Amino acid sequence: MAALFLKRLTLQTIKTENTCIRRCLGKYVVQKTALAEPSHIASAPRPSCLIHAKAFTTEDTQDKREKKKKNETAFRNVGRKINERIIQVLDEKGNDLGPMHRANVIRLMAEQDLRLVPRDPGAEPPRYQLMTGTQIYQERLRRRGMERAEPKPGPTLTKELTFSSNIGQHDLDTKSKQIQQWIEKKYKVQITIKKGKNTEEPENRMEEICNQILQTMPGIATFSSRPQPIRGGKAVMCVLRPLSQKEENACRSAQGTQRGDALNREDGNHGASNALHQ
Repeated sequence: MAALFLKRLTLQTIKTENTCIRRCLGKYVVQKTALAEPSHIASAPRPSCLIHAKAFTTEDTQDKREKKKKNETAFRNVGRKINERIIQVLDEKGNDLGPMHRANVIRLMAEQDLRLVPRDPGAEPPRYQLMTGTQIYQERLRRRGMERAEPKPGPTLTKELTFSSNIGQHDLDTKSKQIQQWIEKKYKVQITIKKGKNTEEPENRMEEICNQILQTMPGIATFSSRPQPIRGGKAVMCVLRPLSQKEENACRSAQGTQRGDALNREDGNHGASNALHQ
């Protein structure tokens, strides 16, 4: 019994000594590390938490500028937020009321239940107009309709077509119809005609085919790139494009003039023949 008690006492003593040694050794290591560090680092307070800051980029600034510029040019009711002291004011009928102080403008808005809309903020003094809520709504609808009516610019797609100069007339007519369908959908069409194996065909046969295809689409298409020899003269390439609106109008007026001249000539011929019969 006494031997068991002595054994437990010995183990407890060893455990207590190890704990004391660890504490003393850890305190010594911490003090030595603190002495080894520079004074400004050792004395600096350690943050208890991390602070997350939003990164600054030029893209964010550019987006904010574009958004601000869009808001300045947009058709909107500025309310009572008039930055300028003196502004040029138009009434709801468009009559010029002359330069006015913003306090007088705000009082006029309150008396007549009107809104203030910027018309030319860049002018000197800036020009604003008083409008009713109905007028603002109608003007927004009108502008929205104009934006939808404007064609949106986009990349012009190109279709490619390659065939031989030995092509038959029926196949050529089929391909011409296919090209016309592409042109009507506002595509460009790149045509490559390879020289056929027939040695008896004329040298300008490939160019004639390109011109023949274009002649099947009067008032619809024109050459974006005229026929040019490629591959050492073994092929000819051209590009057709749809006519612009201005070119279509000019073509229609020219066709109308030609028809009028033809009718005048026919009337003249009938009149001459009637005079001879009389």
